[in-house]
Amino acid sequence: MYIKRHIEEALKSAVNEKGALCITGARQVGKSTVLKTLFKEHKELTLDDSRLLRLALEHPEEFFDQFPPPVFVDEIQYAPSLFPYIKIFIDRTGAKGAFLLSGSQRYEMMSNMTESLAGRINLIDLYGLSLREILSDDFHEEFMPTGDYLKKRNPNPIQYNEIWESIWRGFFPEIVGSNTDWSRFYSSYVRTYLDRDVSKLSQVGDLLQFEKFMIAMAARTGRLLNIADVAKDTGISQQTAEKWLSILIASNIVYVLKPYNNNVLQRLIKTPKTYFMDTGLASYLIGWDNPQVLQNGAMSGAVFETFVIGEIIKSWANSNGVTPNMNFYYFRDKDGNEIDLLIKRNGVLYPIEIKKRVSCDKSDITAFRQLDKIPDMIRGEGCVVCMADDVFPITSTDRAVGVRYL
Repeated sequence: MYIKRHIEEALKSAVNEKGALCITGARQVGKSTVLKTLFKEHKELTLDDSRLLRLALEHPEEFFDQFPPPVFVDEIQYAPSLFPYIKIFIDRTGAKGAFLLSGSQRYEMMSNMTESLAGRINLIDLYGLSLREILSDDFHEEFMPTGDYLKKRNPNPIQYNEIWESIWRGFFPEIVGSNTDWSRFYSSYVRTYLDRDVSKLSQVGDLLQFEKFMIAMAARTGRLLNIADVAKDTGISQQTAEKWLSILIASNIVYVLKPYNNNVLQRLIKTPKTYFMDTGLASYLIGWDNPQVLQNGAMSGAVFETFVIGEIIKSWANSNGVTPNMNFYYFRDKDGNEIDLLIKRNGVLYPIEIKKRVSCDKSDITAFRQLDKIPDMIRGEGCVVCMADDVFPITSTDRAVGVRYL
């Protein structure tokens, strides 16, 4: 059963702006499903079909003669040879929304696409289902830790154990609200990702070692990135580890959160943090085979933080189709002061701390005061996202916010 996606309005708007619209994202997050649901007038073509792929590779000049627009081409990354002919059609006709494209191999696809179709295509990232979508919550605004946001937010209820069940099970549409076997799904998912995406990249020669690299990265979700440490654990060079990490990032499997940097504050840590965008996939790779083991394990805090960061990213991406890379940071200095997430908007920094506890107090937001030392920077309202049921004040400008308010 199709679960309504909050990104639908952004897609409907974007399709009328340029000649082509492309959705990128990890495998099985629902790219094809949402495009087929919204744009039924486009003929669907998938380059998973060997006959179509052969035509696209051997005779790209004939492809759109046989299948004239409007068309939806799935797995477009397999045939970048089609991009020049898409450009020719758009330039000749000026048609809007003539081409819908989707692909999961963003690493290989983007350089070809941006070069060939610059100014002619809208690119939108799609992630797995959000908690809002799973709960049939129609609220579409991007999360902000402000009183104005919280006044408008009237979230659907969810139980504590249901949150951990969702975190463990993950957010791929096929796994949500179904009887699909968890272990079998993720085993197949990893194998398909390795065989269909990773194996096609010349930078990867040993797929078993790449899977070991994925496990090492999953075990470090929510932590500062030490690429040398990952390389050592995986048995590869640091240069190879950096290349392989770029593949996970381009596949929308891993998200990199940049540190906030200010030249005036010399004691800031400048190492990024990494997060798995799907906590179910991370749970599978690390070996947690039920939500209770995950919830009670040593990494539960890091995984809860990963979940919250992912939900906030989805709320922003689903609101306008753009992943908020230029708005999101974390803060840490060499004295140990840390803020899990900073949202920068209109010159204001909004601090967010993340705790898996139910209760929070002023001790959880002491690092917020470090932001007041930044010259010419305004600190906005802040919050601690936690397992509380509701919202309650900590100070006059900071609140504890239950996770269901994301």
